[in-house]
Amino acid sequence: MKHLHTGKVRDLYELDGDILLVASDRVSVYDVVLPTPIPDKGALLTQLSVWWFDQLAGVVPNHLLSATDVPPEFAGRAIRCRPLTMIGVECIARGYLTGLGLREYQKHGTVSGVELPAGLEEGSKLPEPIFTPTTKASIGGHDEPMTFAEVVDQEGRETAERLRELTLRIYTQGAERAAARGILVADTKVEFGRDDQGVLTLGDEVLTSDSSRFWPADEWRPGKTQQSFDKQFVRDWALTTGWDKTPPGPELPEEVVTATRERYVEVYERITGRVWSSSS
Repeated sequence: MKHLHTGKVRDLYELDGDILLVASDRVSVYDVVLPTPIPDKGALLTQLSVWWFDQLAGVVPNHLLSATDVPPEFAGRAIRCRPLTMIGVECIARGYLTGLGLREYQKHGTVSGVELPAGLEEGSKLPEPIFTPTTKASIGGHDEPMTFAEVVDQEGRETAERLRELTLRIYTQGAERAAARGILVADTKVEFGRDDQGVLTLGDEVLTSDSSRFWPADEWRPGKTQQSFDKQFVRDWALTTGWDKTPPGPELPEEVVTATRERYVEVYERITGRVWSSSS
């Protein structure tokens, strides 16, 4: 087994010609890896992604080969995948106005160049989901918003249109399934690559608490900061410390670690209908 790459949250290995994608318990906010891990986080992200890959199999091919044929030391938090040549775009779909999208809207009335109606506020549901891609930053860097035209310039029109179509289909189907379980998907980030036949394929993770904003539907109220089941809780806590969003990040207190893990577990259980255990 050959180590290939260490990302903010995941480690990649080559294993018998396949890719082994191992999710750690590291947590990253504002593109900085914090020094304190969240217990079971890697396994929770992995198992939720595996569930979604199965649910979305009819929408787009994905890179998953096996969630069980992995080295025993990585059991539960690793998947064996087909190698992909990754696309250099973070593909984001938004159904609600929040985060960086909200700040751009407040200044310009747009998100990633997409014009939106006047009068929207924090947490507003958008008239329809929109594609708001960003660049793909390296560790220590920051993702920057891209317009669709910039994706066309970088990847070509056919690929850009396909990325937008697939991202919005994944978001729409994922949001419908989550809503049936009392979860609103405010936005989500997905990544694509091409397999050895050139087929555009869903990679990395999908619709997890690290790649999405999940809100409890019964508590959603536009015009205020929403309760969340994702790492937004850690982002919000980090901002209270006076941290300047540059490395090194702050240590997480025990109560934040516990509350964050509880959120990851709850959204896993509500979306999948399964009871979480470390051997899930």
